[in-house]
Amino acid sequence: MKLTNLMTYLAENPYPGRGIVMGRTANNQAVVAYFIMGRSENSRNRIFENTEDGIRTKAFDESKMTDSSLIIYHPVRLLPNGLLVVTNGDQTDTIRDHIAQGHCYRHALNTRKFEPDGPNWTPRISGVMKPDGSYNLSILKSQDGDPSCCCRYFFEYDNPVPGVGHFIHTYQSDGDPLPSFQGEPRLVELGTQFNIDSLTDTIWNSLNADNKVSLYVQFTDLESGNWEYTITNKHN
Repeated sequence: MKLTNLMTYLAENPYPGRGIVMGRTANNQAVVAYFIMGRSENSRNRIFENTEDGIRTKAFDESKMTDSSLIIYHPVRLLPNGLLVVTNGDQTDTIRDHIAQGHCYRHALNTRKFEPDGPNWTPRISGVMKPDGSYNLSILKSQDGDPSCCCRYFFEYDNPVPGVGHFIHTYQSDGDPLPSFQGEPRLVELGTQFNIDSLTDTIWNSLNADNKVSLYVQFTDLESGNWEYTITNKHN
């Protein structure tokens, strides 16, 4: 698969929707990034906020929130066993609960399907980063916009190559209805030029200025286990 320049890929797409990047830098840092975008006032009226085990979405102006379903959730949760779960909806909690019961993320996602927001039928994208830096990505989506069929795709990366990552997002681009993501997660470069600040800047500055809402980026040193993160909100 051709290596994709993340900055160019995002800059050329006005509306990838919500996206997850997972991978490993050339100097052995495990990378997780998650961003959200919005077209409606309700969707744009959000920020990322810290929680004790990750982050949640929150209304920036509570008086302007008209419908919290599908847009208020915990995108990132760190589980007691060291797994980091990242998703674009409340399936974060589904994965957490099923793992606590001794199951795996696949078992959890087999109980879920795409979002009930026809005619878009927004895909549910999910990622699980393991303490050793290996990771899984998945997408649950309708079959070519047909809500009667849920297609579930799972991608598992057991020994990530330093300097590269994988990027999955909800929509191919803007449209009405919005077209779902197609194909495998994009292979993206995470070379020596990236640290947490430069990757944060690259993603944030490449997202469409009107549609971008919030961004979370986390780097974990795989030797020491030390980690750091950034949160960037359009509404500060």
